[in-house]
Amino acid sequence: MFQNLSDKLELVFKKLRGQGVMTEDNIKDALREVRLVLLEADVNFKVVKDFVERVRQRAVGTEVLKSLSPGQQVVKIVHDELVALMGGGEDNSLNLAVKPPVPIMMVGLQGAGKTTSCGKLARFLRSGKRRPLLVPADVYRPAAIDQLKTLGAQLNIEVFGSNPSQDPVDICSAALRYAELNGLDTVILDTAGRHQIDDFLMNELVRIRDVVQPQEILFVADAMTGQEAVNVASGFNDRLGITGVILTKLDGDAKGGAALSIKAVTGKPVKFVGLGEKLDALEVFHADRLVSRILGIGDVLTLVEKAHSVVDEGEAKRLQEKLKKNKFDLEDFRSQLQQVKKLGSLDSIMGMIPGMGKVMKQMEGMAPPEKEMKRIEAIINSMTMKERANHTIINGSRRLRIAKGSGTSVQEVNQLLKRFVDAQRMMQQLQKMGPMGLM
Repeated sequence: MFQNLSDKLELVFKKLRGQGVMTEDNIKDALREVRLVLLEADVNFKVVKDFVERVRQRAVGTEVLKSLSPGQQVVKIVHDELVALMGGGEDNSLNLAVKPPVPIMMVGLQGAGKTTSCGKLARFLRSGKRRPLLVPADVYRPAAIDQLKTLGAQLNIEVFGSNPSQDPVDICSAALRYAELNGLDTVILDTAGRHQIDDFLMNELVRIRDVVQPQEILFVADAMTGQEAVNVASGFNDRLGITGVILTKLDGDAKGGAALSIKAVTGKPVKFVGLGEKLDALEVFHADRLVSRILGIGDVLTLVEKAHSVVDEGEAKRLQEKLKKNKFDLEDFRSQLQQVKKLGSLDSIMGMIPGMGKVMKQMEGMAPPEKEMKRIEAIINSMTMKERANHTIINGSRRLRIAKGSGTSVQEVNQLLKRFVDAQRMMQQLQKMGPMGLM
């Protein structure tokens, strides 16, 4: 995510940190480079111009020029101004504190991930104890209604019945009545999209807005399209008055232009970001955390929140008891791998740990960690329960059978068993150190 932007900013900041004394001239030179980096990242030209000027005014102040580490001070100013640029410190939460059912209207162009975002948002709201209803109101795109029904089935979330012959306005108003009668407190409207803005689309969306009176109108923007996403967002905002933005595909090779520009251009906050295809890959947007990731500082808070959301407390207590009795086995080893997989890709996890982004870059070209984890899981899955519970009974013939069953080699089975023994030994040593060792 934003790897090219991060790399180029890191080069600029490296030069700044190496400056023992800062002058207005070398600040000017550094900011010229920052300006070029942001423009290359497809950030809006006016946004870049205003941003650089704000940084310059702060950077030439006496608190920077006379400080002991002026380069670091400038980096901090850039960090703070990037956070402010993306709406840091402002309330970007959904406004749901009204009489239910609360209508949320999802709008955007085709291909931005609008329908999938509806499913992700419904899952997110349900985790907050709300009772959402998904409403397929896109009667033009082939299979759009079926796609939302499939997502609803996967999530076990109700989808309102509709068909392509109905008027979208009628679908949305009927869905609101249905939600009210059936105790559903949030109605997520998946409206039609186009490949570009046109009057027919906008007139229909305006009709839905006027009839339904949505509490939120969320524009779903594809972060991969950069500045174009910002232009389209402005068009939707002018006609509909959007209340917020969901940025999708931030896990891809996003330049960063959309994320950095969209708040400044539209005046509307980014409320969520999509970081993958899975239905749990939706995060509340925090400007300071995203900036920290872009600048390579890490994002420990999000990592901790993710860990809390996926860790099974019962499983954690069970493992702790087994550790006390030195009974950590291959079944537990597999269970821990599965817990880690729930956090997301290893690349995204490492990107949240300060300094680990550089380590991952140095490891480029090596075997992808996800493939390695799948191989380990396949090997353990090919073992019997007795073998998982007691690895010492795995002799030569058993190793050959496990290798064949998992599509691996005996050598790879041997490597896994050696890793497991090392992990088991480390767990025992930590247990002997007491509570401090397990922190």
